[in-house]
This record gives sequence, C-alpha cells and structure tokens, in this order.
Amino acid sequence: MNKIQHYVQGEWTTGKEEGTPILDAVTGEVFTSVAIEGLDIPEILQYGRTKGGEQLRKMTFQERGNMLKKLALYLTKRKEDFYDLSYRTGATRVDSWIDIEGGFGNLFANASLRKLFPNQPYHVEGDAIDLSRGGRFMAHHIMVPKKGVAVHINAFNFPVWGMLEKCAVNWMAGVPAVVLPAPSSSYLAEAVARSIIHSGILPEGALQIINGTVKTILDTVESQDVVTFTGSAQTGRLLKAHPRLIQESVPFTMEADSLNASILGEDAVPGTPEFDLFIKEVRKEMTVKAGQKCTAIRRIIVPENLVEDVQIQLGKALDKMTIGDPRLKEVRMGSLVSKQQVEAVRDSVKDLAKEAQIVYGDLDKIETIGADPEKGAFISPIVLRADHPFQNAVIHEREAFGPVSTIMAYKNLDEAITLAQMGKGSLVSSIATNDDNIAKDYVINAASHHGRILVLNRESAKQSTGHGSPLPYLVHGGPGRAGGGEEMGGMRGIKHYLQRTAIQGSPTTITAITGIYQQNAKYTEAENHPFKYHWEDIQPGMSLKTHNRTITDTDIQNFANLTWDHFYAHTDITSLDGSIFEKRTAHGYFIISAAAGLFVYPNKGPVAANYGLDSIRFLRPLYHNDTIYVRLTCKEKVDRDVASAEHPSGIVKWHVEVFDANFENRPENQKTEKDSPLVAVATILTMVEKKQETFVEMTDEKIDELLSKLSEDMKPKWGIMTPQHMIEHLEYTYKIASGEIQDFEISTPEKILEKVKNSLWNYNKFPRNSQFPLLEKDTLDKLKHEDLATAIFKFKEQRAKYLDYFKEHPDATLQNMVFGELNRYEWYLLERKHLNHHFEQFGLI
Repeated sequence: MNKIQHYVQGEWTTGKEEGTPILDAVTGEVFTSVAIEGLDIPEILQYGRTKGGEQLRKMTFQERGNMLKKLALYLTKRKEDFYDLSYRTGATRVDSWIDIEGGFGNLFANASLRKLFPNQPYHVEGDAIDLSRGGRFMAHHIMVPKKGVAVHINAFNFPVWGMLEKCAVNWMAGVPAVVLPAPSSSYLAEAVARSIIHSGILPEGALQIINGTVKTILDTVESQDVVTFTGSAQTGRLLKAHPRLIQESVPFTMEADSLNASILGEDAVPGTPEFDLFIKEVRKEMTVKAGQKCTAIRRIIVPENLVEDVQIQLGKALDKMTIGDPRLKEVRMGSLVSKQQVEAVRDSVKDLAKEAQIVYGDLDKIETIGADPEKGAFISPIVLRADHPFQNAVIHEREAFGPVSTIMAYKNLDEAITLAQMGKGSLVSSIATNDDNIAKDYVINAASHHGRILVLNRESAKQSTGHGSPLPYLVHGGPGRAGGGEEMGGMRGIKHYLQRTAIQGSPTTITAITGIYQQNAKYTEAENHPFKYHWEDIQPGMSLKTHNRTITDTDIQNFANLTWDHFYAHTDITSLDGSIFEKRTAHGYFIISAAAGLFVYPNKGPVAANYGLDSIRFLRPLYHNDTIYVRLTCKEKVDRDVASAEHPSGIVKWHVEVFDANFENRPENQKTEKDSPLVAVATILTMVEKKQETFVEMTDEKIDELLSKLSEDMKPKWGIMTPQHMIEHLEYTYKIASGEIQDFEISTPEKILEKVKNSLWNYNKFPRNSQFPLLEKDTLDKLKHEDLATAIFKFKEQRAKYLDYFKEHPDATLQNMVFGELNRYEWYLLERKHLNHHFEQFGLI
C-alpha cells in the first residue's frame, strides 16, 4: 500500500513513520496512508519564500494570469483522471464536478483578472493625490507582492476547490503557496498537485503540498507570510491565537462553522415559483456533497403558517434522493467522508434533537444502492423542526456538518431577520421572494451578519448559481462565528497578498515609479507622431504637442446642427444673463472632437482603432474665436488578449490636455489665481498593434534568397520530408490558393473552424509536425518532378499564379482544407506562416 506523498523543496517524498490509514468512504477499504514525520517545516517555508517567491514576484500580472489560464486548460484536459479518485471521498459525479471543475474554474476566473492590473509585477491603486497647490508634490499608492508564502490549511470537503480557490489568488499576486489538505481526502489534492507539478507551468517552489496535519506549521511563519484556515471554529480560534501570528503580525484569514439560513418570503406561498424554488434549493443544499459544505443551508426559516407545507414538500423532495455508491448513475447522494464524520454528525443531531423534533430521516436506518451501509460512511438526510426557535439556543449554535437542517417559524420579517442573526454570523444567507420590497428589507437589515446574500426568484432562477455557490469574483467569508475573514473577492482577494505602500514625490518621479503618467510630470517629446509607434515602443510620458486651431462662431453653430445639441449656451446668446457663460460657447464634445482632429495621425499605421473614452472633464468654457492646442501623452499601457480575426494588440491610454493658446496674452486683470490655460482633460483609449517579429516577410526576392540555400541532402529539423517533398507540398498548396484545386472537404470541425481560422492573425508559429489533411502520417508521397531544381521552378510558377489570381479577383474568397473560406489578406497571412514553417524546418531561416 502506497503512502500519500508530499511535494516539498522540489521533490516528492513520504513521511518516515508508518502513517495514519486512510479509508475509502464508500467501501471502508484501507487503500493508503499519510505520514509527515521527518519533514523540515522551517526549510519548506523558506524554500517557498526564496525559490518560488523570487520567480513569481518578477512576473507581471499579465504573465501570472496567462500562467493560470494555461494551467487551467492543462488540468481541464485531464479532469477525468481525478473523478475516479473523487468517488472514494463519497462524492457523486455532480459533487465532484463542483470540487474538481469548480476548482479549475477558479484558475480561469482569476486569470481573467489580469486585465484589471497593469502589465508590470506590482499594482498601482486608486488615483493620484495632489499634496501641493502647484501640483509638484504628490502621492500615490502601490501594492507589491509580499515576500513570504501563503500557508493554506484546508478542510476535507473540497480537496481540489479548496486548494485552487486560494492558490489562484496568491499566485496572481506573485506569492507562492504551501498547502495542507485535510488527511481524509488529501489523496485527491495530491493527485491534482502532482499533475500541476508535472505540467511545469508554475515556477518551481510556487506550490508545495504537505498532506497531513502539521501541528508546528505556524511556529516559524514570518511577517511577510499569509495564513488561511478553513475548518471548525474551535480549531480556527486556537490557530488564530498562536503566539507566532501575534508576534509577527501575520495576516490570518479564517473560514469556519456557519449556520447559514435560508428564508422563505411571506409572499412565496405554495403554488408560486418561489415556493418551489425554495424547496428545491433547500433539498439541493442538504444533499450535495452529502451536506458537507460550509455554505449549506442549516436553518430553514419560514412563515409560521407555511411550516407544515414546507415540511411536507421538503420530505417529498428528499424521498426522491437515492443514496449509495456514488459511481452509480442512479445514486443522487453519496456518503460522508469517513466513519468519524458520521459519528460527529450523529452527535450533533442528538444535541439538536434535545430542542428540536426530527421530522424526516432516521439516524439508525438507511437504505443504500450498491454499497454496504455498515462499511461505508452513509447517513440519512435529517430534517428537524424547532417549535420555539427564539428559546432554543443549540439550533443557532451547533452545526451538524452533513445532510441536516432545521425548520423554524417566524411571524413577520423582523422575526425572520432576528432568527437569521441568531446564528452569530454566517458565510451566506438567502431569501426566496418575488417582492423586491421584502428582499430589500431583509438584505439591508440582515447584511451585517452575512458574507453573502442571495435573493432567489422566478426572474433570476434560470441563471442563478444558487445559495451554496461561492464565486471567485465575490467575497467568500463571513462575520462572527463564520470566521470574520474574506477569501477570493476578485481584485480584493489578490490585494490580500500584496503590501500597500504610500509613495510621495514629484509627478515625474511618481510617473517613473508607477509606470503611469501623472499630471504635471515632465513630458518626453516623441521623435515621431506617437500613432506611428507599435505598442511595445510606446512608453508612459511619450508626448506630442499639436498645432493650434481657432474655434469660430460657424464651427459652433455647425456642430449644433450636426448633433442636434441646441443647448442655449451654444445657440442662443440672448439667454446668457445670469449664467456662467459670457459669449457663445463651444460644445464640450466639439472641443474633444476638435482635439482629436489635432492629434490624430491620418495615415494607416499601428493604431488599429479608437477603443473608447475613460474620462473627460471640461474645466472652463471656450468661446468663439478662442484658439486651442492639444498635448497628447501616453498615460498607461494595458495588455489584452486577442482571439478574434485581428492582429495582437494592446490598449494605450492617452492623457489628452486641451489648452487655451491665447491664455498668456490675456490681460492680467482678466486672470485670477484659479485661472489656468488648461480647459479640458480626457483619457482616451486606442487599440495599438504589436510588432510582428516572428515571421520573415516572403517577397520574391526573399524567397529566392532562402531557396538558394536549399540542397537535396538537407535534413529536416522535424518530420520526414525531404527538401523536394517540402517544395512539392508548397506547390500543391499554391494550387489551392490560386483556385485550381477547390474540390475537397474542409477537415476542421465546424464548431472550432472560426477559432482555427482566427489563429492566422496571431504571431504564433505553426506547431512542429502539424499534419496536412491529405498526407498520410509517417508516409511520403511519390515525388512528381525529376529533381529539386524543377520542383523549385514549378513552385515559383504556381506562386505567381496565386498572386495573379488575387490581383484579378481582389474580393474573392477560396477554400482551404484547414482554415475554411479565406480572403486575399487571410491567404497572405497563411502563406507567410506556411513558408516560414517549412523554411525553418530545413534551417533556411
């Protein structure tokens, strides 16, 4: 019998002692064990801080995000490897889906957050703060990765999701992790961790996993570390009070016991969609993962006149739940994770039954399918009813961590809110109602005691993720007995692993530090128009001062007629008395339009499109006959993913300042201290193409130059083609590209054809050993020409036909076997990639 292994300090290892046996939750079979003796915990933590942390901290947010996305794709392709193992925890396919694919989903979700961070290793938070009247001394906030490790002490119920929902966040922040799964299900966490390590996608040291209970794990944590805990409140309180945490001021996040409540609104009577949704949701939250969810519904709070209806309908819904071996399709609920957990739930139910009556289920009787209830960790769903919920304390304090819930009644919404609050803090609450006034009243008054509140009704039901589903973009945590912590939460979750630091200095210095241009910083005059540069060559502070333009009375009136904006300040100068305007005033949007006319470069270049407008402010009016000029300055660059039919690009945010060119010529008596030549500011966004430096452009001259190096005896770097086979293959593809051959089926499946076709626009090379549809794998076709020289001549002849065809038919489209219908430009992209691929294959480039 193999022991569960740990991955620490760059290698897989096992503990030295015999170890604690781990049982299959369904069969009771001992199939593995876990041991931790001999692990050097201080060295493991230090290894993460140095080996893993140094590499992660150097990566930009974009690089970390793409790393997570790549890892998520890698794991998703191997998901079936984990399902069979997950059945041993007692989980059904649906339960395992939440854990396994839900865990991978956390990687995807956090990867997408890279778009909200700058393309650098640290974050710049919020807006700049002017600390001086002259604007020459300012402050900002940056957030840098902590130089420690994230220590995650996890619960048994979600070995995959629990690990990845935390790690995804600290990896995005640039912090490595040491994960400690609960022993009873650690074999599943180990399997996923093994796949992650094998992928090589993460830097070494970014993930270490210790599969067992390490009581000394907190003894050597340091101030730069972060500790998270998921489990019982009792254990959490002990850990939170650890002297080392206090001494080093180590951030500690706890997610603990939570007696989550779901409320049935007074309007949600039997026969309404909300009543049916409520019953369905309670049944689901009681039985998914056999109730072993920190977000499961433990308290069912219903109007007192509907208690009997809820009890009857919930019983009928639970009657349909088949219990047994989770591998069987007909089984709807599996087992608890262990026999010990069964006994813990039994003890909790017995305590609850002292103040509440069991109205559904039996602790001593259960029917199972395909499994022996005596050997497996099975238990029946249990529903209790508390007739005096305001006098009963245990139902609001004792959590049975299994398929157990208690019905309790309320007379009015205030009582429902009070009952919900008697849980002293929970991860989640929900209310089923179609009355938005009831929903608002409940949410506002109950929010102080819950980390998340779901309002469930007929409108949201089809898209609702449900009461028990935490989402990566939202806070997952709760006040009071739920731990007082917050996990995940989108950008907020990532910031938990970053150190926020206030920085002060001149605008120019703060620009250099943040990588974001700050108002009043020195400009870097661009040698060429900024719109001539590719995304990589544009830098914050790069600036252009435009020519002047005088705004005429006719401009203003024409703009009003064009836009139908006939606001009185622009069109009725007889109505200016008592207003802030002195003369006919230029439209604000005309000023911005005129500014664009001054700074836009007209010729085709790297700027692909106007991407939008972030902000705009009009600081004072401009009148007819006023003259303006514009200062265009790169403020910030934001990377972006491109999957559609467009070339790789990034977003450039431009700081646009519109100045009154005549300001200095105004008489001094017409100026005040508040006056400034600056009349408008805006942040505009452009989509700017990235450089194409991957492929050699294939002109006639370049092709001649490269083919002059080709000889019969050359060997390919990959594949089995000879030089002549390669040239004849290219000739054949040009016959397709010139329309001579079009009688064939497209080999790419329709559902992915667009994605495959769009790949022509990126700057990624064709994979080596790509298989052409008409070529048999590992087999060479018979050569058609007598020698290589003849083949090259025919190749060039056919290429000329392809070029001539599109000169004569510039708007034509022709089929390609792999990429489908292609227009002239797309054929050019394909030709460039294809020739580069094969010329590189033979070392010509």
